[in-house]
Formats: sequence, C-alpha cells, structure tokens
Amino acid sequence: MSVCSAVKAYTRRHEWLADLLSLLALAVLFGSIWALVEYHQAMLDWLSANIALRMPLLILGLGLDVALIFGLLCAGSQRCPEGSDDCFRTFRGRRHGGHSLYTAFTNWIHHIEHVGKRHR
Repeated sequence: MSVCSAVKAYTRRHEWLADLLSLLALAVLFGSIWALVEYHQAMLDWLSANIALRMPLLILGLGLDVALIFGLLCAGSQRCPEGSDDCFRTFRGRRHGGHSLYTAFTNWIHHIEHVGKRHR
C-alpha cells in the first residue's frame, strides 16, 4: 500500500480529524498574529539587546510557525472523493507556473476557489 493510499484511507475514516487540523491551523495563525501585536514591544526590546544572536532565532521561530501552519493546513485538506485515483492535488502554479510569480499567484487563487468542489 502506497503512502498516498494510506493517507486517503485515513482521512476518509477520520474526516473529523482533518476538520480539527484545519481549525487548529487557523487558531495557530490568528494566535500568532495576536501574539505579534500584543508583544511586539517586548520582542523588539529582547531583539535589540543582542541583534546578531537573536535575529536568527526570531527568523527560525517565524519559519517554524509558518511551517506548522502550512503543515496543519496540508494535513487537514487531504480529502479525496470516493473512487478518485488522484492522490494529492496541487495548484497549477507548482506544475505550470513557470518563472512568473503573477502566474503562480493567479493559479493558486484559482485552486483555492475550486478546492472545495474537488475535495468534498
């Protein structure tokens, strides 16, 4: 059994878990925004004490936060219709975007507008 088949079977049996992971991704996103707004002055004071050491830590923390949000969103969106042979769908910008950021962005917008029709 491939990894793709295992993920499809698991998300079909536990769709509530996929919904929970999507909600958790939103909670982490809005919690991060709230923490940034609430504690920005304390973070700037902490950063100014030793910028050479603490700037990479701040960037690493932000990167991990973004990776966590995207990971939860990816795990929460792995719903596939019954009888579908497709494993994972990706937006067209990853495959056909070329070198243009505008093309990749418009393909991503098109994917987001139609993701509910394909996955549910």
